[in-house]
Amino acid sequence: MGPFSIMLERVFFFFILLYDMGRVLAIDYGKKRTGLAVTDVLRITANPLQTVATHELKPFLKNYLNTEDVHEVVIGWPTHTDGTPTDITADIKELEKYIIKVTDSIQVCYVDESFTSSEAKSIILTSGAKKKKRRDKSLVDLISAVLILQRHLKHI
Repeated sequence: MGPFSIMLERVFFFFILLYDMGRVLAIDYGKKRTGLAVTDVLRITANPLQTVATHELKPFLKNYLNTEDVHEVVIGWPTHTDGTPTDITADIKELEKYIIKVTDSIQVCYVDESFTSSEAKSIILTSGAKKKKRRDKSLVDLISAVLILQRHLKHI
């Protein structure tokens, strides 16, 4: 490593300290599984985090939100093609209340999640994944969460 790269590393580190905006966590809520994605601290990249069984989601979120530097949570808002709410929108509203309850100052917002699952399946198919991997529903949820996060990042 030369002196220029060391200086560049220090400038980048200072930039992170100065402009740490906190991470954004995206949630693709489902009845069985929930996909999670998160940004880096500068909110440049959207990265898959993991898929969690929905019945284990609240304890997972409580732990994650209280240990990681998350400043905002984005939840995919499901609607039917005619724009009416789906059967899980009440559960999502309850999840929002829970997140607000267990954290101090995290902002929660919604992003339209229309067609993220079909988009995710298309991404998996074009990636050349084997048939067994393409049938992995948790992978679809994970990629859907990344797509929700990307939609949100385009709007901020």
